[in-house]
Amino acid sequence: MRAFMRLAVLGILIMLPFLRPAAAQYNPPAEGAPYNAPPAGPQYSPPAGPPYNSPPGGAAYNPPPRHNERTFSSDELIREGHRFFGTVSRGLAEIVEKAVSQWGQPNGYVLGQEGSGAFVVGLRYGDGKLYTKNAGDRRVFWEGPSVGFDAGGEGARTMMLIYNLPATDAIYQRFVGIDGSAYFIGGFGMTALASGHVIVVPIRSGVGLRLGANLGYLKFTSRATWNPF
Repeated sequence: MRAFMRLAVLGILIMLPFLRPAAAQYNPPAEGAPYNAPPAGPQYSPPAGPPYNSPPGGAAYNPPPRHNERTFSSDELIREGHRFFGTVSRGLAEIVEKAVSQWGQPNGYVLGQEGSGAFVVGLRYGDGKLYTKNAGDRRVFWEGPSVGFDAGGEGARTMMLIYNLPATDAIYQRFVGIDGSAYFIGGFGMTALASGHVIVVPIRSGVGLRLGANLGYLKFTSRATWNPF
């Protein structure tokens, strides 16, 4: 009996490895499949709605217009004027804005100084530099007579806005005053002169600004001369 039991136990021990459950066989992912890919299903779609930081009311965003590379903006003129006149003046900003609103953005400007004197009939002489964005800079001189109900003398710094200038050499001609174009704001005076389509707008500072000057003309030259005619 004992021998039979020993044989039975021995048979169980021999068969035990064959009675264990088979382990699951590892199957590697198919070639080209993404690592740790999520199960197949509908992809995430963000909720529909207006773009981030969009203007109220669903209005489309319009970028600011690109600045004209040939003309000078009001900010550029005011900045240069402040640097040239040596003072931050509200009057300068207002008179520049007045010129830009009436004639648009100039494609050139002159910074210089001038002296003048008059007793009914007067003379004005000045020199400065013409600045443009795409046609270079030029040294300029100007002189001219004026007729009006004025008397006295002045010396002043002058900023001249130039409109519709086709070429730098086109500045060398006579410009006649435009009637009714004189303005005085905050210690600055502005008049306007024209020759064809080209317009010159002198802006002067100081007390000695004379209204009679806009009844004459200015002649621009490449060299200094005492002859105003």
